Amino acid sequence: MKLATVITQGQHLYGVIKDDGFCALTPLFPDWPTLLDVIEAHGLPVLLSAAKEALISHPPGAFSYDLPLPNARRILCVGVNFPNRNAEYKDGSAQPKYMSLFPRFISGFVGHEQDLVRPPENHTLDYEGEVAIVIGKSGRRINAEDAYDHIAALTLCNEGTIRDWVRHAKFNVTQGKNWDRSGAMGPWLVPFTDPAQLDEARIQTRVNGELRQDDWLANMMFPIREEIAYISTFMTLQPGDIIVTGTPTGAGARFDPPRYLSPGDVVEIEVEGIGLLRNGVEDEA
Repeated sequence: MKLATVITQGQHLYGVIKDDGFCALTPLFPDWPTLLDVIEAHGLPVLLSAAKEALISHPPGAFSYDLPLPNARRILCVGVNFPNRNAEYKDGSAQPKYMSLFPRFISGFVGHEQDLVRPPENHTLDYEGEVAIVIGKSGRRINAEDAYDHIAALTLCNEGTIRDWVRHAKFNVTQGKNWDRSGAMGPWLVPFTDPAQLDEARIQTRVNGELRQDDWLANMMFPIREEIAYISTFMTLQPGDIIVTGTPTGAGARFDPPRYLSPGDVVEIEVEGIGLLRNGVEDEA
């Protein structure tokens, strides 16, 4: 089931994507005006049941994709989470003992088929294909073996980065990770029902049709179970929180010379069973 938030005639609606279009479910649940409200109310089973019988309300071309959770409150990203990514830095460091984390804000993302924006201040816009998990059940100090019980849904993320700006300070990367509309998320949420959706997932990133990133989530240095356990040690995870889980080797900054994104480029991130996230690139007006 593909649960999406869309924009049509100035309205933001959520519902289910089917082969022949979009089925709006928002009118059926006035107490849940957004998908975030659905998740916070633990209402996904009710929504999915309604989606089975829903009729097409908007055919293809009558809507565009918004972020799946455009009002998400907390997004936490895991950095340098594949062994080859650590080696890409060429600093001689061993595999880290603890994961690197940084926050992102929802203003830094666009939806499926919307353009990433390259700012005039710096042209080192880069791509990072990742899987994002949406927390469905709150928890603190969650055991790794129980971590999957706290996931509601999955989506895809292009964790776009202005590379030069992650070097503006000694100990953080927040500036380079939060330019408006520099990344993307979507196209939809896929309910998490089977550990194989993560444990057997292969993620690929293509730029203008060229395969740049290709790896398996099973190769992560810090698996998603451990991410949830570690993060929930210091903060209570809440329904609707998003964890962006890490990108494989092959980002543009690691080529010699670097291969940053330019206007007209098209980035596609794909995971079988979740979907394909596609975005163009444009310069900021």
